[in-house]
Amino acid sequence: MTVHGEREKIPATSKAEAGKVLKQFVAGYNKANTTLDPAVNATYETGALHDIDEAITKGGRQVSPNGNPDWDPLELRDARFAIPKQAGWPKFFVADTLSNRNNGHWFLAFTRNGPSEKWKAAYLLLLDEDEVPEFATDADGYAKPVPAKGSDLTVDPGRLAKAYAKYLKTGEGSTFAPGPDTDRWRAQREAAAKRPGQHTETVDEPYKAPAMALRTKDGGALAFFATYHFQHRTLPAGHTFSLKPALEAVRKGPLKKANKMTFTTVSEQVVKVPAKDAGGSVVFLDRQGRTTEAKAD
Repeated sequence: MTVHGEREKIPATSKAEAGKVLKQFVAGYNKANTTLDPAVNATYETGALHDIDEAITKGGRQVSPNGNPDWDPLELRDARFAIPKQAGWPKFFVADTLSNRNNGHWFLAFTRNGPSEKWKAAYLLLLDEDEVPEFATDADGYAKPVPAKGSDLTVDPGRLAKAYAKYLKTGEGSTFAPGPDTDRWRAQREAAAKRPGQHTETVDEPYKAPAMALRTKDGGALAFFATYHFQHRTLPAGHTFSLKPALEAVRKGPLKKANKMTFTTVSEQVVKVPAKDAGGSVVFLDRQGRTTEAKAD
């Protein structure tokens, strides 16, 4: 009997295949950071993670055009996989691993859009030991995905990016818990906007890729999502921007002698979302971002 992944709920992958995908990620990650070739990032990453790491690779090449032969290879170990049953595409799964880089857990969300496509990492965030969730599983041991819309969470996964962008603009509501990525980041941005000699206006928008969420045993979910942050900076008349190597590497078009520039930052987040009946706010566990484009206005 043929099972069609477009209609039937089937495991997104097997643990054996997930292990191979993780090894492919490590190999690609080490190659990208050794060669500092931005083209390598697209072979094993997609979405926000690709945009962020590609910008990092470009910045590295700006400083070291011949690559980084002294790169200390990444190693991931003790991987645990949360694999959901899903119908249709895209499909995804999550890997919880330990690394030789730090004491935290590397959480990677992998996705692909069809059976003929290659699995690629879409999110990579770091969690402390006490932040690692217990995923809910079905009778067969598979993780339970949360739909983008119509969930029983305080915020549907598909609305997280839009809700976060709105919060960063207004600061209103109790959707997001206080912390370094919410009220404290807003305060930092407000202070920077008032810095003498430079006017800064920030616009936040949802990223184009879908969020991914898995049910946790407490009834909530662990969710990954991404956002854009556009900073429009204006210097006094007669002044021009001087870009550091990391920004020069992602500059689009001529710098000109303009006093206005727009800097685009891509940000990826992992959050803990409570169930509606439990109450409470969305808690940020990690956020990683990078300026991916600098363009004179």
